[in-house]
Amino acid sequence: MYPVYRNPFGVHRAHDPKAGDDSDDGNYAFDMERSACALFGVITYGVHMTVYQQANGSEMQIWVPTRSRTKQTWPGYLDNSVAGGIPSGMSVFESLVKEAAEEASIDQEITSKYAKCAGSISYYRQTSAGWLQPEIEYVYDMKIPDDGDATLFQPRPADGEVESFNLLPLHVVISKMKQGLFKANCAVVLIDFLIRHGYLTPDNDPDFMEIITRIHGRFHYERW
Repeated sequence: MYPVYRNPFGVHRAHDPKAGDDSDDGNYAFDMERSACALFGVITYGVHMTVYQQANGSEMQIWVPTRSRTKQTWPGYLDNSVAGGIPSGMSVFESLVKEAAEEASIDQEITSKYAKCAGSISYYRQTSAGWLQPEIEYVYDMKIPDDGDATLFQPRPADGEVESFNLLPLHVVISKMKQGLFKANCAVVLIDFLIRHGYLTPDNDPDFMEIITRIHGRFHYERW
């Protein structure tokens, strides 16, 4: 089940209706099945993390998973290092820690210490059924320390959702994005990553402002 909020850009906290918790100032409205969200235009929420390393001025490298060929959606496509939906009753960071452990075998102590919140993106995507699905994704970065044990940060398949993880140079990641090999919303997360790290700028992309506004939309409503 996914949470539905009166104000999609308001307070988002893990909410337990049974506990009478109102710590989100009454922003939580109700839960809805994930599969029904696009039908009603309800926003879904996710959390994505990019795990990367860059030492001694060398080219940045990013851990990129290949989705299982047996997955129902986007089988065999490339994904973000860690990614998943935020279910009702779980906070953003709790969801990240859970996904990192279950999908990528990254210990929760590592995620808790090194994962850094880097903002959020918001956009519409079109589902396979033709519905417009509004989505908000919280984005995190995890830079592997230059002097750290890299094996502690290395993602490994754990739950069958991922076929493999590969450490790819940034230019290879960009090339694969241009080829359409990434799951669509994961490519958007990486575009945001490239902007934040100064690789995509107004000087090297004439569509810079168009990109910025498209990945930070407000969906034309303020509060339900």
